[in-house]
Amino acid sequence: DIFTRFDEVPLASASIAQVHTATLKDGREMIVKVVRPDIEKIIRRDLGLMHIIAGMAENYSGQMQRLKPGEVVREFERTLIDELDLMREAANASQLRRNFTGSTLLYVPQVEWRYTARNVMVMERITGIPISDTPALKLAGVDLKWLAEAGVEVFFTQVFRDSYFHADMHPGNIFVRPATNGEPPRIVVVDFGIMSSLSEFDKRYLADNFLAFLNKDYQKVAELHVQSGWVPAGTRVDEFEFAIRTVWE
Repeated sequence: DIFTRFDEVPLASASIAQVHTATLKDGREMIVKVVRPDIEKIIRRDLGLMHIIAGMAENYSGQMQRLKPGEVVREFERTLIDELDLMREAANASQLRRNFTGSTLLYVPQVEWRYTARNVMVMERITGIPISDTPALKLAGVDLKWLAEAGVEVFFTQVFRDSYFHADMHPGNIFVRPATNGEPPRIVVVDFGIMSSLSEFDKRYLADNFLAFLNKDYQKVAELHVQSGWVPAGTRVDEFEFAIRTVWE
């Protein structure tokens, strides 16, 4: 009774939820994201199997212990279970939208909280060109150099200014709204199920790593990785430096 139109055929479908288009009684075009029925039961069953396999791998293979499969599965489980709660996703979207209020680079659609629950999220429908559709972007007059620079600035602003960033920025979640009616072009993001943050410690090491990479100071990169604990403490800096140089060059 809140919609004048609801399209039962999904606009998009994924493993956890599917997305429908709808129109509110006030005429606004919306997106309605709905969690698939019984999907949590299926996910928890599959996760149980993954935990068993990870435990077997750790018990029977020394090489697999180094990769810590149990920790990998536990991290995957936390992320996946969080994605089932659309109230959490709606809160993520609202926070990111507040962080970029007034931005001329990034637009985040608005959540309609009155109609949002744990298994349903209603959000403003956005339009734009998929960021992977280069011919369409060129045809619309989007400056690709501007787009590359804006993309980097938007993401670094999330990481280093706000310490709160969209952690699922694959091409399917990023659109570009070309300049129209005096409005500047903007990047538009969707799907806020996976967000993350960094500590001040990690942000400092990340920034130092960027500078060292840009200066091609591979020894510094290797040292920073060891100092920050991102690689095992016993890692030989000289050997790691050689590996980094090979990949980077």
